[in-house]
Amino acid sequence: MKFVDELKWRGMIHSIMPGTEEQLDKEMTTAYLGIDPTADSLHIGHLCGVMMLRHFQRCGHKPIALVGGATGMIGDPSGKSAERNLLDETTLRHNQEAIKAQLARFLDFESDAPNRAELVNNYDWMKDYGFLDFARDIGKHITVNYMMAKDSVKKRLSGESRDGLSFTEFTYQLLQGYDFLNLYQTMGCKLQLGGSDQWGNITTGTELIRRKTGGEAFALTCPLITKPDGTKFGKTEQGNVWLDARYTSPYRFYQFWLNVSDEEAEKYLKIFTFLTREEIEALVEQHKADPGMRPLQKKLAEEVTVMVHGREAYDAAVEASRILFGNNTAEALKALDEKMLLEVLDGVPSASVSAAEVAEGIPLLELLAVKTDMFPSKSEARKMVQQGGFSLNKIKLTDPQAVISSDALLNGKYLLLQKGKKNYKLVIAE
Repeated sequence: MKFVDELKWRGMIHSIMPGTEEQLDKEMTTAYLGIDPTADSLHIGHLCGVMMLRHFQRCGHKPIALVGGATGMIGDPSGKSAERNLLDETTLRHNQEAIKAQLARFLDFESDAPNRAELVNNYDWMKDYGFLDFARDIGKHITVNYMMAKDSVKKRLSGESRDGLSFTEFTYQLLQGYDFLNLYQTMGCKLQLGGSDQWGNITTGTELIRRKTGGEAFALTCPLITKPDGTKFGKTEQGNVWLDARYTSPYRFYQFWLNVSDEEAEKYLKIFTFLTREEIEALVEQHKADPGMRPLQKKLAEEVTVMVHGREAYDAAVEASRILFGNNTAEALKALDEKMLLEVLDGVPSASVSAAEVAEGIPLLELLAVKTDMFPSKSEARKMVQQGGFSLNKIKLTDPQAVISSDALLNGKYLLLQKGKKNYKLVIAE
C-alpha cells in the first residue's frame, strides 16, 4: 500500500511538493504533523491529520506527532482573524499527556518496530533558545519579503482583521520552520504533513532546510474539511465535537456522525475510516437501493465511534438511540441509569414541575397544557391522547383522565413526554 495513492483515492490530498512520492518510494521516511495543544483533548477537526499519520504508519513509514508547546504560546495566524490566548507550561504539559493518550488509539507508540510513532513537544528545544541566537542562526536565512508573501500573513495585513498582525504571530512561520529543521537534523524527518492552511508555514520549513543545510525536505497537505454550507467542520450548537467523553459523550459523538447528509457520509467514510474502496463502493450501492435505511451514515457512525471510544461505548450509544427513536422500548428506557438517561436526552427541551405535586398526582391534561407547554390547550392535548398520538416514558396513553404520580418517574425524578414520533419533552420533578 502506497501512502500517496491511498490518500489520493480517499480525497485527502490538497497539495504535494514535487519529489515527495519518489522520497517515499525510496526508503522508510519520517514525517511529522503539528497539533495545537490549547485543550486537553483533540476534537474531530484534528481527525483528518491524525488519520494521515495512521495511514503513514500503516504504509511502513515513521510518524511523529509534534505538540506545539512553544508555538502554542504564540498563536498561528493561519485561518484566524484574531490572536489567540497563550498558555502556561503547566497547562501545556497536562494537555500534552492527554493528547498522547488519545493518539495512542490511532498510532503505535509502544512497539520496538523501526517505524513506531513518537511524540515530541517543540517547547523542549525552544525554551532555552535565546532571541539573539535565534535571530542570528535562523532569522538571517529567511527574508521578510519571503515571509510577507505567505497568504496567512497577507490576509491579516489586508484589513480582514481590525487588530492587524502582531510581531509575535509574524514570527510563527519562522518558529514552525525551525521545528522542521530541528526534526530534520535530529530525527532525519524529511516530510511535514498538515492541513492546507499550513502550506505556507510548511514550505518555510523546507526552504530553511535547503538554505541552512543544502538538504531536501518535502510537504503534503490535506484539504480543510467544511460542511456543505461552508461552515467549520465539527462545530455544533453545543460547540466542538471532542474525542474526550468528558466533553462530548459517546452518544452525542455517535449521533453527530449518524446525522450527516448522504453526500457528507460518502466523503467522510473515505477520510475517517479504514474501509477499503471496494467496501465503500458496496455501501454506496446499498444506499442508492434503499436510502431510507441510511447504511452510509450507520457504518460511518459505527466505524468512527468504535475507533475513538471502543465497541462497548458504541453499543451503548446504539441502544440509547434505539430507546429514543424505536418502538416498544419502555423497559429499556426504565433500565437506564441517570447519567445515560441524560446523555440520551441531551438536547431534548425540558420543563420543571414540583416533586410534591407529582407525589400528590397531576392530571395528565394539566401536565401537558399547564405545567408544561407540550400542548397549547387541554382540548388539543385531550384530542391527541384520545387519538393515540401521545406516550409517557415510551408507553402510549389513551385515557385523558389519567393522573401522573411518583411511580411514573424515571430514576425517581424524570418523565419523558412524547407527542407524535419525534416531539419530546423531558419533565424534571424538583
